[in-house]
Formats: sequence, structure tokens, C-alpha cells
Amino acid sequence: MPYRICKSFEIESGHILSKHPGKCRFPHGHSRRIEVVLAADTLDANDMVCDFKAVKLALQAFLDTWDHALALNTDDPNFAFYREKHGARLIPFAHTDPTTEVMARTIFDEINRALASAGRSGDFAIPAGVRVERVRVTETSSSWAEYSN
Repeated sequence: MPYRICKSFEIESGHILSKHPGKCRFPHGHSRRIEVVLAADTLDANDMVCDFKAVKLALQAFLDTWDHALALNTDDPNFAFYREKHGARLIPFAHTDPTTEVMARTIFDEINRALASAGRSGDFAIPAGVRVERVRVTETSSSWAEYSN
């Protein structure tokens, strides 16, 4: 059985679910908790899966772009308006609604990209053999979505 660690992040973000039949089709926001679970079959030289700071360094810049930002489907009829109004604080989701499920998958893919590049070198490296097991994104106190391979 592998060792596992979890690093949590918190962001404030809004989204519009253009395809939603109810209230979620209007702009609204959430205090999101993001949990990234990494696993390894063995521990590193410091008896860790990896340092928690390494996980933070691998993902923090990406998540900072989502903090206090609005996520929106590029097919939304008001996309151009929101892009003009919010610029870099608009997070486009190509042809898909930015549901919590889609966000979990996007973050999962991003941490995997980070591991494939700079995340494996430097003082706070994530050792080879460490893998992303799952990402959970909490939308409300009673609702979350998770993505794993």
C-alpha cells in the first residue's frame, strides 16, 4: 500500500454555468477548498513522500490565477463582455462549463504538468515516483467533486 499526503489550498472564485437550468446559470461565487493527494510507494531521503512546501510551490502560482477570478465557458454568449471587463481575472474553459468536476480535472492535469517539469528539481523537489492520486474541490460545506486516474 502506498504512502499518501494531502496538501490543501483555499481560494475564492466565481463561475457561471451557462448550461445549467437553474440559478447556477447566473454569476455566483464559492469559497473553495482544494485538496491534492500525492502518493509514493517509498519515502524519500527525508522519510517523506515529499515536502508539503514542494506541493505548494508546484501549484500555488496556477491557483493564484483562479483566486478572486471568474470561470466561464468560452461558448457563453456573454464571454466577450466578461473578457473585456475582467481581463486576466477571467478564467476561460474551452467549450465546457467550469463545474467543480471540470475544475478538479483541470487542477489534476496542472499538477501532473508541474511534476513533469520544474516540480522535480530544486531544493523543494517532488521526487520521481511521486504521483498525483486525486484532486478534490469543495464547492460548499456539503458538496465536493473529485478527479483521479
